Amino acid sequence: MSLRVAFFAAKQSPVLREDCHVSLGLDTPEEHWLLDHRPPRNDMTYNNQMRFTTIFFDLDDTLYPASCGLWPTLKERMSRYMIERMNIPAADVPRLREKFFLEYGTTLRGLQASYKMDVRDYLAYVHNVNLADYIHPDPIQQSVLASLRTRNLIFTNADVPHAQRVLRQLQIEKYFADIIDVNRMEPYCKPSPEAFTIAMKAAGEDDPSKCVMIDDLPRTTHAAKDLGLYSLLYGFEVPSRYGESALSPDFDAAFSDWRELPGLLNGSHP
Repeated sequence: MSLRVAFFAAKQSPVLREDCHVSLGLDTPEEHWLLDHRPPRNDMTYNNQMRFTTIFFDLDDTLYPASCGLWPTLKERMSRYMIERMNIPAADVPRLREKFFLEYGTTLRGLQASYKMDVRDYLAYVHNVNLADYIHPDPIQQSVLASLRTRNLIFTNADVPHAQRVLRQLQIEKYFADIIDVNRMEPYCKPSPEAFTIAMKAAGEDDPSKCVMIDDLPRTTHAAKDLGLYSLLYGFEVPSRYGESALSPDFDAAFSDWRELPGLLNGSHP
């Protein structure tokens, strides 16, 4: 690896060694610039005087970027299952999925309430995709997760096998203590208050103010905020409809770069 590539990688890493200029050398103005503009160390590590003790992480479109295309593929497989395995007319599927999402929280919960179905078969079918075609390990995300001193749990409307495969593909499974999945929440799902109660109990938490929810859906971060958790909307800068300085009813803060997370947990806002 060239020195320029090495320094670019160091720039992207949450923690840049103070002595890297000794071990690698500084040969170009670009390399001096990267060293001078590295992120402040105290913004990249969650401190030991923790306000928060537990972080709940959503899975799909949160632990990987929405732009990868995985979630649209999964949604398309939900529709195919309804047509091919449940014999629901194709013309009815979009309307039903929208109805189920709004009324029940997920397509699965709506199908369970309205049809006789095999939940395990549905989940296996929907998640039967080659994850390597869509998502890849992110060294920045790995470094940030490694810096956290919180108890970290996956809180997802998918199932455990899918969550395990995603974590394994991203090479971050070791940073999570537990997975609260759609089967564990049954008959509920995010964003219902009952689902959060189940998650809090699984985490051994009774004080929501010590907990964080990170999710890509405003309705989930809104529910978390209403329940007293610190809610972070992932994947967006603050949406324009809220204004640059307006307080949002849907979340406490928003971020799209994993390097921003420790600072948010330490009380700074972008």
